[in-house]
Amino acid sequence: MNTIAERIYDYLKGFPPFNLLTRNQLFSISSSVDVMYLENNQFVFEIGQPVSNQFYVVRDGAIGLFRDNNNLVDKCDEGDIFGLRALLRKGKYKLNAKAIEESIVYCISLENLDTYITPNTDASQFLMASFASNIRTRNTEEDDFYQALQQSSEYTYLQTADYSKNPITCSTETSIKEAANIMTEKHVGSIIIVDQKKPIGIITDKDLRTKIATGKFTINQTVSAVMSSPVITYPETISVAEAQIAMLKNKITHLCITKDGTNQSELTGILSEHDIIVLRENNASSLIKEIKRSHTALELQKIRQRTQKLVERYLEQDIPIDFISKLVSAINDIITQKVIELSIVKMKVKPPVKFTWLAIGSQGRQEQLLMTDQDNALVFEDVNETNFEKVKSYFLKLSKYINNDLETVGFELCPAQMMANNPKWCKSVSEWSKQFKSWITTPDQDNLMLCTIFFDYEHVYGDVELVNQLSESIFKSIENHDIFLTYLGRNALQNPPPLSFFRQFLVEDDGEHKDQFDIKGRAMMPLVDAARLLILSHNIKAVNNTFLRYEKLMELEPQNKDTYSFCIKAYKDLLTFRTKQGLAHNDSGRFIDLESLDKGNRLQLKRSFKAVKEVQELIKVRFKLSQLL
Repeated sequence: MNTIAERIYDYLKGFPPFNLLTRNQLFSISSSVDVMYLENNQFVFEIGQPVSNQFYVVRDGAIGLFRDNNNLVDKCDEGDIFGLRALLRKGKYKLNAKAIEESIVYCISLENLDTYITPNTDASQFLMASFASNIRTRNTEEDDFYQALQQSSEYTYLQTADYSKNPITCSTETSIKEAANIMTEKHVGSIIIVDQKKPIGIITDKDLRTKIATGKFTINQTVSAVMSSPVITYPETISVAEAQIAMLKNKITHLCITKDGTNQSELTGILSEHDIIVLRENNASSLIKEIKRSHTALELQKIRQRTQKLVERYLEQDIPIDFISKLVSAINDIITQKVIELSIVKMKVKPPVKFTWLAIGSQGRQEQLLMTDQDNALVFEDVNETNFEKVKSYFLKLSKYINNDLETVGFELCPAQMMANNPKWCKSVSEWSKQFKSWITTPDQDNLMLCTIFFDYEHVYGDVELVNQLSESIFKSIENHDIFLTYLGRNALQNPPPLSFFRQFLVEDDGEHKDQFDIKGRAMMPLVDAARLLILSHNIKAVNNTFLRYEKLMELEPQNKDTYSFCIKAYKDLLTFRTKQGLAHNDSGRFIDLESLDKGNRLQLKRSFKAVKEVQELIKVRFKLSQLL
């Protein structure tokens, strides 16, 4: 038995696309892998070297990809693939690949790629997406976020490319001078030569530099003398990944888009390399890399603003809202992690004990799509009385740095001071356990409100074991005071379906938002509250997201599957609607001017309210609360 091949197989099967192959396929690859041992600063390949007939997977250590000015482009960690782009492009390497610590790299041949990976549909599709986006393929517990990013890249690069629908064209008889003037006037870098609306050639800025400026052709000759022909054509459904691969393989920077994808049908668009680059720079994976390289809150602010553009684009392309919310939450969490790291540096002293940072409220549920205010808390390890004040003082100061930098990024300070820089929200594990026990055993209106916020917490940074200890304590208190769920049920019914007796929207009676509809308070929160209550009644600890809570409830209560499925659909519609309203008006999207809605919007909202009614009826029966309404 080949023990080295077995070890390689055991490692590769944990990472895509290798985990998508059959055992025989992967073992065949593993048996022919070359293993490269690298000292720190040793090169895998260098700029200008001919591209070798293989790509690479990092086994141990880290490989840095550098430009010729020694600027780091990317850092490849365990399980990351690199060198694939160059392998498909051929020619010479355009980056340096160098070990930035002692490393082991697996070298996989083009023959293996062609024989085992490309014919496998799932593996090939993943590799195409990851190749086009340059995403990482990690598989460690710390990188749950990267599952969202991986999906993000697949969505982005497998979706239809956003090409220009108004290509600039001319005929074969047009002079080069006329074509150049048209390109200048229209501010474009290419012009398509057509015959009966069919593309037969293309001239780009590069052609004007290399063929005209050099004197090889005169400007009075016709475009047919210098055009590149035939053109590379694709259908209107071309994905971003297909486009980038086509450009690299054919060493071109423009693709012609036609009705049926051939040069025998009408030209409908043009897709340039610049279009792909713009998209890549605003891809979630690229944003994450920029976050990790940032040094100030102002840099993070600009990245978070670009995230809003990403949300807009995904909504326009009808990407599922639950996916978008998961992605944006991942970005928000990683921004928070970076802010915490920068804040610890400002403290100049490392944390005295273990701690964890919690996102609460909508971010804790992974549903914070817009730049709303921040809600967070800090939990630190229990310490003796002698050190307690000193330790708490440290974490309050640290929290102040974090909250202020998050405000700079764009997350406003919470008006109710539900932030870790408030001593009430910065406590030891024991203090937090006592606090929750107090809320649960004396469930008045204020305590119930606080519970509903804090039950939606998510670990963002620090020691996860502290969170586990806190969760165990909370659920033990609930078990010992099961009347608490009845009170929580009553609280969940405080906002009935937001329609009057005459089926009119219930709007705000007074104040700043008079006559506006509160989509969060009147429609979304009843569904959030119901999902939280019902999942807690099943003693489920680790599911905080509203969509996932209802999905879990469908599994636990198949008899109520239709109701919970209806709630998922309604919540998706409401979250989508609120996000679009917020982006359109540059606010939280919470309050809506009903006069601005068309009949279709109104009907969609009213359908969502039926889900609120159904799930609240279920709660009334289950917790024997029918006397309330």
